[in-house]
Amino acid sequence: MASNPVPPDAGARPSPGMILERLARGATRAARITHTEHLPPRIGSHADWPQQIRPEVIDAIRSAGIDRPWAHQARTSEHALRGESVVVATGTASGKSLAYLAPVLSTLLDGSEAPNGRGATALYLAPTKALAADQRRAVRELAAPLGTAVRPAVYDGDTPVEEREWVRQYGNYVLTNPDMLHRGILPAHPRWSSFLRALRYVVIDECHSYRGVFGSHVAQVIRRLRRVCARYGSEPVFLLASATAAKPAEAATRLTGLPVVEITEDTSPRGELVFALWEPPLTELHGEQGAPVRRTATAETADLLTDLAVQGVRTVAFVRSRRGAELIALIAQERLAEVDRSLPGRVAAYRGGYLPEERRALERALHSGDLLGLAATTALELGVDVSGLDAVVIAGYPGTRASLWQQAGRAGRSGQGALAVLVARDDPLDTYLVHHPEALFDQPVESTVLDPDNPYVLAPHLCAAASELPLTEADFALFGPAAAGLMPQLEAANLLRRRARAWHWTRRERAADLTDIRGQGGSPVQVVEEGTGRLLGTVDAAAAHTAVHDGAVHLHQGRTYLVRHLDLADSVALVEEAHPPYSTTARDTTAIAVLETDTEIPWGDGRLCFGSVEVTHQVVSFLRRKLITGEVLGETKLDLPPRTLRTRAVWWTVTEDQLDAARVNPEQLGGALHAAEHASIGMLPLFATCDRWDIGGVSVPLHPDTLLPTVFVYDGHPGGAGFAERAFHTAADWLTATRDAIASCECEAGCPSCIQSPKCGNGNDPLHKRGAIRLLGELLRGVPEQA
Repeated sequence: MASNPVPPDAGARPSPGMILERLARGATRAARITHTEHLPPRIGSHADWPQQIRPEVIDAIRSAGIDRPWAHQARTSEHALRGESVVVATGTASGKSLAYLAPVLSTLLDGSEAPNGRGATALYLAPTKALAADQRRAVRELAAPLGTAVRPAVYDGDTPVEEREWVRQYGNYVLTNPDMLHRGILPAHPRWSSFLRALRYVVIDECHSYRGVFGSHVAQVIRRLRRVCARYGSEPVFLLASATAAKPAEAATRLTGLPVVEITEDTSPRGELVFALWEPPLTELHGEQGAPVRRTATAETADLLTDLAVQGVRTVAFVRSRRGAELIALIAQERLAEVDRSLPGRVAAYRGGYLPEERRALERALHSGDLLGLAATTALELGVDVSGLDAVVIAGYPGTRASLWQQAGRAGRSGQGALAVLVARDDPLDTYLVHHPEALFDQPVESTVLDPDNPYVLAPHLCAAASELPLTEADFALFGPAAAGLMPQLEAANLLRRRARAWHWTRRERAADLTDIRGQGGSPVQVVEEGTGRLLGTVDAAAAHTAVHDGAVHLHQGRTYLVRHLDLADSVALVEEAHPPYSTTARDTTAIAVLETDTEIPWGDGRLCFGSVEVTHQVVSFLRRKLITGEVLGETKLDLPPRTLRTRAVWWTVTEDQLDAARVNPEQLGGALHAAEHASIGMLPLFATCDRWDIGGVSVPLHPDTLLPTVFVYDGHPGGAGFAERAFHTAADWLTATRDAIASCECEAGCPSCIQSPKCGNGNDPLHKRGAIRLLGELLRGVPEQA
């Protein structure tokens, strides 16, 4: 707790350095900061709005307190008005929204004066409902002086049925998400015909979030949108906004299928940012196989959020999991109650799965300042304008440098100085990063990885496109080179039928229901309170086996529930409120088979390979762990069905001669391979835009398909997500960093900071740390010079 509490909201705002100094008081606290990076303030550079922007729009912008645009805003508007698709990829709070809103509002105002028809329209796509709601609020405020010329309206799953017809007929700036575009708008395009006929602009906000399988699906949804627009005679310009990203024009072109101009020079001013790397201390506890255990990032973040709230510092703590967000808020509330009974109500959790009215209430409280602290998942990361925040605490590396800077940028959005703290989890990558700050602060952000040609992605979208308008050979160029080859398979599966020169969807069910674009694998599981029948929220189908299995602890809005029964047939988890002194973690087992090897490179006597695999995994048990400490209390068996996954993988093999050279004997081999697998999965997010939960791995002393000791790392999505392919192409750097991370860890025989995995189905046994270092060293000696 803070040693000298400061009344919340009292006095002048403290500097970020002063806030950090207060957090670090005491010898034990100060030792947890491994590095502090000071990013100096930056002076802005202005320009003039393009002449085509209507003077009424410029006046409205001035009324909002903005006299002149930043240079990158003006350049973005120029491209948009020339009819060129453009991506603006600048820092958080650099005014990207205004860069695309100025030309959009000007065009809508022009259209409102058209003598016939409804005038021009624009479509806004956001990855989350929260961001769309936030943007509608911002557009309404900005466009208020323009009267009824601009009619912003949200159209998503939360929009009441009675409002939807008004949006279709009268909304000219419609804010939605890719899910609703896929399931609700495109299948019903005749009802949207007047809107689509007049569509001038499509805004794609936070486009860097469209990566992996989700991004690949969205790329095909956008191609379907372009096709339907062409049917109505429109060819909209795409305006994309992204956090700072590598090669943003290349990624935007892959997403939209169109040439895109990039604007990357950030000419906005920025306040000072103090960025601290924070490593929780070792505890006296021992985990699996007697490994030393660090204090959890969850417990450490809850402490920091508590201290910051006591200081009156407005803070968001970003957490990787829904359960983690709930737990951090709960712990902070309990500790704040010991200081001041008025404070617990000013800290809350925010995550996906809440009911719409709960999300909106939290967003309003954060905007108004009623909330001092929020423990949030990435549902709040993307673009929601939370002006006035002083600090951000990030509980665990979020998987990519792009997400790290996106989250850190939530603070200081009014131009003032800000504090960001990255709290390391007991994990190989987090440990590596807090001791190698140059990997965060001296490296560019990652390229966005997505693969629209993934057949598991493309096939259902071809069906959806055929149901919207009969599909012809002329459409294949739009959907990509793999489209033509899939048509015979779709015909053979009786999904499409060819008549004359076109393919038709002839089945009764909706083609759009063939796929979940977020790759969640089916309908969400409803979490229902057993005694009352009250719906608490939902859990993604893919996560149900691990999150709401029988006996799981489920957190919702600060309350703890025990799962009494998971009904997979009806997609319902029945829960009852309880107060167990533990959390639960699911365990699974995995087997893998090679289906096809696409590429194979000799690494000395060993081989580095990339291809298609089939993975079979099954949740077999769960652990009960003490709250705060993470100490294991026991394990309970589960009886859940196995799941199979056809995906893409990278794998490497070693020979007997290499094992002899590495001094790895048969007794050590399984543990050495297993340790190398765990650590390589932990390190891959540094080289691909993924996190360890997007990927999986298997290690086998003698694999039946390779007939050699083999380590596999695979994409955790049907058909692959591009992560394993990225691993294959960066394997030399990736596995070198993996070996270095294991070797530099202080532990004797392996711990969660180097070779133990939180999701290992074998209880992290066997593991052999020194064998893994020698084995990877020998493998890397065979890397070809061009690798």
